Amino acid sequence: MRPILTFLAAAALSVVLAAPALAGMIEDIRSRGTVRIGVSLGGEPIGFRDAQNNPVGYDVDVATLLAAKLGVPVEFTDVSGDARISMLVSGQLDIVVANTSATLERAKSVDFSIPYNRAGLRIIVQADSGIKELKDLAGKSIVVGRGTTGETFIKKAVPDASLVYVDQFAPDGVLQLQQKRVDAAIEDSSLLDYLATKNPSLATLPGLYSNDPIGIAVAKGDPEFVRWLDMFVSDYIQSGAYEANYRKWWGDKANPPRLDPIW
Repeated sequence: MRPILTFLAAAALSVVLAAPALAGMIEDIRSRGTVRIGVSLGGEPIGFRDAQNNPVGYDVDVATLLAAKLGVPVEFTDVSGDARISMLVSGQLDIVVANTSATLERAKSVDFSIPYNRAGLRIIVQADSGIKELKDLAGKSIVVGRGTTGETFIKKAVPDASLVYVDQFAPDGVLQLQQKRVDAAIEDSSLLDYLATKNPSLATLPGLYSNDPIGIAVAKGDPEFVRWLDMFVSDYIQSGAYEANYRKWWGDKANPPRLDPIW
């Protein structure tokens, strides 16, 4: 009996000693006095810099509101592609609000909230290129964001296309398109629809090649923080803030994708 009692006592002590480490991300953030949020400033209207070099855009507004709900100032870091995930896993960021598609593969490394936005993969082409559908991209040069779902899709769908990699779709990928150095690009519809309205020399192909949930990403290990983020997103949707923020950036006539709150 004594060995069993000794084991139980040791186990109880280990739980007590581990309690501060398991206090949770919310407590850590509030104790530090700031929240470190990664945003992607690679394309309007999701995230970009204004004339004063300040981060602005749809995701920036979501991240700013999230920080306000946590009750601390926000410290922004510009991230994109693979860096979004690796910086979370390494502890350099607390949260990522960076147009990140919640995929099963990514969910092996990080946790996601319920969707705070939705987008689908779309293709944009030179308006005078003669490209009308996906098969016309064979042998063409296509700008893709490194480590994105667009890269994965186009490799499978058009294996003989010539991929031109960029770490930041804007300004790098946009510049390649505007200078006609590439035939096409693949990115989220939320970015390309906006880009096409601003550039008459570019046109989007009809249809979407995915319907991706866009989630807030955090490191694994704190399910209570993920639950809090789900509640934040649910409130964001039900309060009307989602619809207002979407129309702020895509226009009054835009139709925000349907999102379902869970609370």
